[in-house]
Amino acid sequence: MRLAGRLLLSLLLTTAAGSLAGCGDDTPDPFDVRDSVEQLQVTHAPPATELEVVDSGGTRVAVGTTDELGSLIFRKLPPGSGYKVRTTTATPALTTGAHDVLTVAASQPPQSFYSKQKLVAGYQYITTRDGTTLSAYVTLPKPIEEGPFPTVVSYSGYEPSKPGEPLDASLAGLCDALPVICDAPNDPSAMIAAFWGYATVNVNIRGTGCSGGAFDFFETLQLLDGYDVIETVAAQPWVANGKVGMVGLSYPGITQLFVARTRPPHLAAIAPMSVIGGAHSTMLPGGILNDGFATSWIDNVIAKAKPYGQGWERGMVDGGDTVCEENQLLHDQYVDNVEQARSTTYYVPSIHDQYNPATFVGDIEVPVFLASAWEDEQTGPFFFSMLDKFTSSPAVRMTVYNGVHIDAYQPQVLGEWITFLELFVAQRVPVDKPVPRSLAPQLYQQVFGTQNLDVPVSRFLDEPDLATAVAKWKAEPPLRALFESGAGGNTVGAPEPTFEHSFSKWPPQETTATRLYAQVDGTLGPAMPAAASAAFTFALDPNAGHKSILAPGGNVWDLLPAYAWPQPQPGSAVVFESPPLTTTQVMFGTASVDLWLRSPVNDADLEVNLTEVRPDGQEMYVQSGWLRASKRGSGPSATPLWPAPTFLEADAAPLVADAWTQVRVGTAGFQHVFRAGSKIRISVDTPGGSRAEWFFALLPFGGPVVYEIGHDQQHPSSVVLPLVSGVTVPSSLPPCPSLRGQQCRAYAPYVNTTAR
Repeated sequence: MRLAGRLLLSLLLTTAAGSLAGCGDDTPDPFDVRDSVEQLQVTHAPPATELEVVDSGGTRVAVGTTDELGSLIFRKLPPGSGYKVRTTTATPALTTGAHDVLTVAASQPPQSFYSKQKLVAGYQYITTRDGTTLSAYVTLPKPIEEGPFPTVVSYSGYEPSKPGEPLDASLAGLCDALPVICDAPNDPSAMIAAFWGYATVNVNIRGTGCSGGAFDFFETLQLLDGYDVIETVAAQPWVANGKVGMVGLSYPGITQLFVARTRPPHLAAIAPMSVIGGAHSTMLPGGILNDGFATSWIDNVIAKAKPYGQGWERGMVDGGDTVCEENQLLHDQYVDNVEQARSTTYYVPSIHDQYNPATFVGDIEVPVFLASAWEDEQTGPFFFSMLDKFTSSPAVRMTVYNGVHIDAYQPQVLGEWITFLELFVAQRVPVDKPVPRSLAPQLYQQVFGTQNLDVPVSRFLDEPDLATAVAKWKAEPPLRALFESGAGGNTVGAPEPTFEHSFSKWPPQETTATRLYAQVDGTLGPAMPAAASAAFTFALDPNAGHKSILAPGGNVWDLLPAYAWPQPQPGSAVVFESPPLTTTQVMFGTASVDLWLRSPVNDADLEVNLTEVRPDGQEMYVQSGWLRASKRGSGPSATPLWPAPTFLEADAAPLVADAWTQVRVGTAGFQHVFRAGSKIRISVDTPGGSRAEWFFALLPFGGPVVYEIGHDQQHPSSVVLPLVSGVTVPSSLPPCPSLRGQQCRAYAPYVNTTAR
């Protein structure tokens, strides 16, 4: 029996546990086996018992041992029919009937599979193509009979499907006008959309919350589940236009990119915010394990993906939710993705491309609204790798800014986000919503700690029709940069820019790659160094990898965080500074610090930091770059401004001890105004102490290691910077501190150590 047919029968019989077992004959299976895409999922088997999968000819294709709940998932099975699961040691032996393992293509259900599922307001389950049920929570802006409503989906491994709760008891009098106040979805983006009159559907990915299945970071089934969720929700009669959008910041932002690549036909648009560029660039920036936020995040997700790991599931089960109880059985079959990361040395395209959005966002065929911060302390700054890749989308708007993880909710982003949803999800000319806008200051008090913020009114309110509004929106440049967020409002540190500028593409065509060379006196200048032999040294700091820029108790989300960003210790860095600039310079893009390195050992973990030494005696952080020198090999997309390391094993090479090697360290994307009178500062040191939550698992060596950085005729180290023309800077030098995500410290001259 084909999987789709079996699922339809399952639905008709209201069997929440999934596909029928033992469909190859009439003998009941001794335990439950769910057929799936490249998997067989076993539950209710004897605990701690070895099972094997044999094909139709009796040949073993997989073996494993059930966990303490009697569950086991056989992954990466070759598609085919006639598979049986049987015990290898139990007496008497237990054997199932025949089961099918399907390909992605063969798993596609008919449209009736989606339309037969009925969703209503409140808590429920959505059934996916392999019979797995995903917990979902639906909010509606009005009674269901007053629909249809524009609808958005939030899809993640956090707690989006946890039943809604009142938002603020003091606002209870507004519940009739804004039901979301008394029934707030457990996702911030969905909650904001609900304020603006959208229905929301908030779904836990498989293996989390009360959803069935087991967690595995962006495996194929998670993507297919997302497709099934979109198609099921869009089929509901209360959904306007028969299509839905996706919203979310961070995890539910990232999932949108993966789901959209599957091209659900009834997906209207996506709005991912605060996203990664790729799993590898966040987990292994520069080829060095991010042993801070990246590993702690996945550790936390896995911990909460275990049975009852999020906590609220227990209350559901105690309240009689037998589906949630059954769904916990597979949760211990999660994949340890942290261990995968720790064992990863090189980028393997056949494995890692599936986690790298830059390789597939070109497949996305719906409108896209993306917003991310260059100094994001969590997902990081490498989202720039996909800014030029949305080639199949009919409408794209990308907003970038200095700031931290939550700053996608700043007014100048949120106002455009609402306009985007109105045009491409609600499919209407935007209308003003005075009541939710009036509540924005209270929202911003909770998020940013200040009420001096408001959501701007859409500039398309007066357009005569949707077609005109959309045409004007599409005619605007797709890349929007908000400069100097933190210094543009009435409250210093609040996420408001001093000005903005839009560009037609990334990287901007207005960019001039400007090279400055390291000089013998520690300065930067346009001329090649004249010395016949010159080098500075810095010592590896084995403790640097786990140094943060935050003071004890500091919070990077505060308006003015308590930073502890000390100057480098003598001998721990090599620093080069330009003379004071004679004109104001705007930089937007990536930079490349092209070093000549001599090492006594076969590798080096390197960090470069770009800062501004200001006329007021303050030094402000701009951006960093990281590289394990053995992984320095560049790919075909390398430019003077970006070395494009491949991290492929074939392109890797150890350093030759005591020999000079050119090593290009690219900074992540950034935008910054260097004002006249400021100096550009480049420091080279050991990774660590540059960000709030990114830490680095450094290479261990048997003793002290001292590196040399050349700056002579034969070894001309330099930096290439992205100078952008045509940008008018209307504002004066901002206070220091003020800019979001950009820490400040009192400037102190640094004396380099000369190589002997």
